[in-house]
Amino acid sequence: MSVKTLRPATLSLALLAACAACPALAQTAPQTPAQGPASDRIREVPSVTAQDPATLKPGTILFTDHRDQPANPESGLVPYLDWLRLRPAEAAALSPFPGYKEPDYAQTVNGVTKQRHETLKVYVAEGRFVVARPPEAIDLNAFANLDFVKRMDPAIRHKALNPAEVTPTKDPAAAFARRPDRPWCEAGTCIESRYDLEGKLPLGVKLANKLEEGSSKKIAEYVSFQSELHTLPPEQAAALSGLTKIDTAVTGGIEQTIFWVNQILRFGKFLAVFQPMPGDPQKTVVTTYMALAIKADVLDRKAEYARVPVLKNLLPAQVLMGNSSFNTGNSISAGLPTYARNRIVAFADAVSRR
Repeated sequence: MSVKTLRPATLSLALLAACAACPALAQTAPQTPAQGPASDRIREVPSVTAQDPATLKPGTILFTDHRDQPANPESGLVPYLDWLRLRPAEAAALSPFPGYKEPDYAQTVNGVTKQRHETLKVYVAEGRFVVARPPEAIDLNAFANLDFVKRMDPAIRHKALNPAEVTPTKDPAAAFARRPDRPWCEAGTCIESRYDLEGKLPLGVKLANKLEEGSSKKIAEYVSFQSELHTLPPEQAAALSGLTKIDTAVTGGIEQTIFWVNQILRFGKFLAVFQPMPGDPQKTVVTTYMALAIKADVLDRKAEYARVPVLKNLLPAQVLMGNSSFNTGNSISAGLPTYARNRIVAFADAVSRR
């Protein structure tokens, strides 16, 4: 089998090519995802909503990402349509917009245009922490701006994006990612972000592109994405108490929706919901969510890789879910579970300090 047939698994192919160049590093993937410096702050639980928030100690964060079998790379991933059916309240809150559907679009390969339906698998992380201040003492606008986002992960660079330059708005080929009710960024801050791959990954990208000479589309050495950030209007925030399962009124929320990504992912969302502590209104319970939708064809390459000796020890799901020896750092290159943990801990620290 030629390596050219493995085109769709973009990030993983880059990693695998790096494996070919550095055989001393080609080893069996670890059984659990790499943990960053935030791991000692996290208390893993089967369900965040099943825990009494009054029992939370200062600085501790309840966390679940539904990975009950972490040695299985796809543990914690759920097909998008199953997500809608099994966890409808969560899916409604964390999809890019109401009524979102898996993409259908035209794709041209070697001059032939065909309609394509793209299936997705969703990773969802949920966290909860307590702030020793009442909700009215927390200024949500301080966390819903570009300067704050820049401080959350120094490995990712962010800049303001002109709403007229949003990819789904200006590119007809990206029309499937448009909101049906309004243009993206009409209701918040518009951000363009870039993450340069870390560790051995840039070398892997160069090698993978060399192996695929003649391909019309090269692998990028970075992940770029566009997002909309805003505080939630009161009526939208109020509806989220059914999701958090805390029996007090929602006083506010912050939402960052990733609506365009250059590779690997199709959408993402970070959501934070603020409510008074039941029985103690001088404290605030903050429930956070991070959803990331992965293109299923990136994950479904196991059989093809198994037939190529240099590729069989590093599958796409292993890389993305942090189960590979090539995962590195504390950001996206560490795998989605570590990235989600660190993002939630950084947000909790910022809210608690301010």
